[in-house]
Amino acid sequence: MSDAVRVEMQGDIALLIFNRPASLNALNTPLARGIAETLVELDADPSVKGIVLTGAGDRAFCAGADLVEARGVQVHQIEEWFGTVCNVYRQIVMTEKPVIAALNGIASGGGFQIALVSDLRVGHPGTRLGQPEVNAGIPSVMGSYWISLNLPWSLNQELSMTGRMMEADEAQRFGLLNRVVAREQVIPTACELAELLAGKLPTAFARTKKRFREVALRGFEEAFRAGVLGQQEAFAKGEPQRFIDDFLAKKKG
Repeated sequence: MSDAVRVEMQGDIALLIFNRPASLNALNTPLARGIAETLVELDADPSVKGIVLTGAGDRAFCAGADLVEARGVQVHQIEEWFGTVCNVYRQIVMTEKPVIAALNGIASGGGFQIALVSDLRVGHPGTRLGQPEVNAGIPSVMGSYWISLNLPWSLNQELSMTGRMMEADEAQRFGLLNRVVAREQVIPTACELAELLAGKLPTAFARTKKRFREVALRGFEEAFRAGVLGQQEAFAKGEPQRFIDDFLAKKKG
């Protein structure tokens, strides 16, 4: 198992922890691969009844793409790099067992998308969610696809085109957060929901989840191809790189 993830058992529920707290659990290649590989292992383990995804620390669930890694990506590497991250979303959708996102802080960009493709989501009043990629010069293509399965078109446009973040109360109002609880209750509540889903009669639950999977993956490949082309164009023009350079310079200063 990759050092980028940890697994802790809460009874028969596995906590899959994104273990990059100093970087707000930002998605780099080792973390993305670690999440996908560990999901496969946990899904195949008969002692595990459900899976809860969460971030290490108390600041972020996952802050999206790792900007330091993104800065070094070359145009010819975009498809493989983007594909590694998108495989996380696909693997969550493909997981047979219940997958609950326990949002212990910021969930932005790729982190927001991980939450969206999970079966259910739990947050606390300080949780913030959104798709700010456009502000970093990265087209919001895959993100807008996952949002389209959850929110109305006009709100999808607003979130994808402005990059604004949603507060927990707004996210709950639109059904993105299934539960909003005190910070210390996020993990216990997520585990309870995983137990609840795991306790359903198996055929009914499996067939219900299978149907959601079929719908979710119907447009996945098209969104992926469009995302690759969009990022290749943006990176070829140097727009994300300039944003990242400015951002990192301000952070150092």
